[in-house]
Amino acid sequence: MRILFIGDIFAKVGRDLVRRAVPGLVRTREIDLVIANGENAAGGFGLTRDVADELFKAGVEVMTSGNHVWDKRELLTFIDDEPRLLRPLNYPEGTPGRGSTVVTTAHGDRVGIVNVMGRVFMTAIDDPFTVARREVERLRAQTPIVFVDMHAEATSEKIALGWHLDGLASAVVGTHTHVQTADAQVLPGGTAYITDVGMTGPHDGVIGVERDAIITRFLTGLPTRFDTARGLPRLHAVIVDVDAETGRATAIERLSLTNTDVEALA
Repeated sequence: MRILFIGDIFAKVGRDLVRRAVPGLVRTREIDLVIANGENAAGGFGLTRDVADELFKAGVEVMTSGNHVWDKRELLTFIDDEPRLLRPLNYPEGTPGRGSTVVTTAHGDRVGIVNVMGRVFMTAIDDPFTVARREVERLRAQTPIVFVDMHAEATSEKIALGWHLDGLASAVVGTHTHVQTADAQVLPGGTAYITDVGMTGPHDGVIGVERDAIITRFLTGLPTRFDTARGLPRLHAVIVDVDAETGRATAIERLSLTNTDVEALA
């Protein structure tokens, strides 16, 4: 089976790319399941009900998130009732929402999806290594195919989790930094891995934000208003091929699609 995972969707530019690209990718690349990180989809910070519905309508079947998941308080009114939307599993017990789910594809394959968040340079929450391994092992009792989004800042923490879950998870992909890395690989135990899938959104700024404001912040140290950038739209994603019988990945491919590439999919 073939899974498409789309890197952090940033604001309207990112949503428009998803809306235009996903149908063509599903058709031309024979995609069985579409997952995306959507925590920055509403104006670059957080997620609203309308934005979530827009992305589900565009073809995203499961959305993961991370540290920005709570930026729009509206999310607290619907996250418990939306099984397709995940927040990091390693938030403390009692946190609204869920950190994993199991979905069934159109061809009848069951896929477990787990969302965890790192702790290095991030919020001090529960240990993602223990939580992720325990959850992957639990889900493997239901299906051999388990996909993990590790939302983290430190490359070392993401790489370590990839090795920690090698042979258990079908894939461990990193999100959060908005910069696509060049280390996509299948680890020896059969786990597809990449340190960061990248960002789906505007690439003429600084990780999605208008560049002048960021430069001013670095030059002065003073608070500045962060507006979303708008130019150079690019969709970052990976396609992971998985043996449905064993859950082992057989290939992982990076995608970095320009506006022209997306238009060609129509």
